[in-house]
Amino acid sequence: MTTPPTQDSAAHPRFAEALEELGLGELRGRIRRFPDATRTAAEAAAAIGCELSQICKSLIFAADKVPVLVLMDGASRVDVERVREVLGVEKVTRAAAEVVRETTGYAIGGVPPFGHRTKTRVLADRSLLGHDTVWAAAGTPHTVFPMDPKTLIAHAGGTLVDVREQSA
Repeated sequence: MTTPPTQDSAAHPRFAEALEELGLGELRGRIRRFPDATRTAAEAAAAIGCELSQICKSLIFAADKVPVLVLMDGASRVDVERVREVLGVEKVTRAAAEVVRETTGYAIGGVPPFGHRTKTRVLADRSLLGHDTVWAAAGTPHTVFPMDPKTLIAHAGGTLVDVREQSA
């Protein structure tokens, strides 16, 4: 598979700015841009040529109506009951698209793990630690970047938790 040449303008401007602020400017050169959207984890994994579980999904939930970011490997689903228990809240639901954009500054399918418009609590599922490198959105549905999961979780300000659905 061939990918188009990396362009410095590949990342969303807000995300590129966040990389600079975090001292991660060198990552801009590692961002990959694809001609077709990679809105789903499966599309991203196919475009990159990696395992589905190496995709880091950035998902916004509403915990008693307060946005929370959950970082999850691409092969797993979030168990909202486990998220509810971890947060000690009454109700956890998927956030509406407008809440995602309002909270993060990005559209669903392009939400990166950090560099958001607002400070949000972050939960990171331990499953991400099973890889040396994971791939996350760089602010658009067409862009991704690689990073080791421990560093990614640290920059996101994430708390390690076990919130993925367990197979019966």
